[in-house]
Amino acid sequence: MPIRNFLAMEQGLINCHEGEGLVKFREIFAGDDFKTGFSFIHHTVLPPQTTIGIHQHSDDEEFYVVLSGFGEMFVDGETSQVKKGDVILNPPFGTHGLKNTSPDIDLELLVFCASNEK
Repeated sequence: MPIRNFLAMEQGLINCHEGEGLVKFREIFAGDDFKTGFSFIHHTVLPPQTTIGIHQHSDDEEFYVVLSGFGEMFVDGETSQVKKGDVILNPPFGTHGLKNTSPDIDLELLVFCASNEK
């Protein structure tokens, strides 16, 4: 049974998908860990005013679970306010991006990604 403590696995990604700032993330599980079409599970933290730039995936599907904080989510031409407890579906071939609009609170989420193929 694979058990991981992800708290010690923090990495950083500058200008994620041509966004702004340093997005912190921990890759909890990745492709080879799964026997199904899951691609990854990440714990992601956007410090205040940090963004994940607007980008497009291919046939994979992502969803974000907001654990804390708040911000603006862009999905397929629509912008919505998101907050703790919200779950956002990013459909295959869609465009999406995220901005932490807080001046002083991190936006923390879990990101799940699945593909049609293993």
